[in-house]
Amino acid sequence: MEMKLFDSELKVMETLWNAGRDLSAGQIAGILKDETGWNRNTTYTVIKKCIAKGAVERREPKFMCHALVTKKQVQNYETGELIDKMFDGSKQKFFAAFLSNGKLTEQELAQLKEMVDGLSGSTE
Repeated sequence: MEMKLFDSELKVMETLWNAGRDLSAGQIAGILKDETGWNRNTTYTVIKKCIAKGAVERREPKFMCHALVTKKQVQNYETGELIDKMFDGSKQKFFAAFLSNGKLTEQELAQLKEMVDGLSGSTE
């Protein structure tokens, strides 16, 4: 999946992902009005952008919206974009920068080590 979603589009997608089901455009507009103060026209415009990008499918009746991409797909794409843009495509540089801020707890560090060990197949 190679699709850049802007913050406003991500709000629509988050609404669909959080619902775990299809929502009508009107339902999305109601949720986003409460959460962000968007009016109906703003929400419909953003939904239409998501449809044009292939992130959302419009189904009838009642302008039902169906997410065509998963949150995980978007996270993977955005992470790759960040690594390419800010760390010259180097996962090692990204990970080093992430760890260098020193704001991880001992438990978080242990969990990360366990994840890395699991990827490499090594055990200690």
